[in-house]
Amino acid sequence: MTQEEELEVRARTIKLISDLQGKSIEPDEIDKETARDLAKRMLKDKENIDFSNYRNETLAYLAGMVSMYDQMLVKDLADYKLYVVNKLVEQSANPDPKYALPAIKSLGEIDGVDAFKKRSEVTVQHKSVEEIEKSLLEKLEKLERLTSKGKKGEVIDVEATDAQPAED
Repeated sequence: MTQEEELEVRARTIKLISDLQGKSIEPDEIDKETARDLAKRMLKDKENIDFSNYRNETLAYLAGMVSMYDQMLVKDLADYKLYVVNKLVEQSANPDPKYALPAIKSLGEIDGVDAFKKRSEVTVQHKSVEEIEKSLLEKLEKLERLTSKGKKGEVIDVEATDAQPAED
């Protein structure tokens, strides 16, 4: 389990116990300062922290900080994507094709636009053994008829109604 996962589990447990006991979790300034220091250590040093050495109030506050940080990071990434897309739209209007075309190509590759995504379609036909057998027998009979009429070296298309002579 990662540090963040462990912290989340501990925070949920602390909250559950608090709710069951009807007591609120109120961190004091020391808890808040300790939580800030722990957050810095978690982000900066990637240090493994033994959370059992800290008060519940400190851990609850730390979990809240980590949760807010994660939400801010996601929002920041969404803002960066929007910024990049807006800049590409601006560049796509550039009269010089050496700037406009790469921007347009990049816009077409954005997830959701998918202008250049290659798609292939597969059709599956479910047939009974009898249908397959009948179809094969028909093709074999047709092939037999065509080969008895054909000349040596002639290309025979079993799907076509008439045999087509091979072109040299």
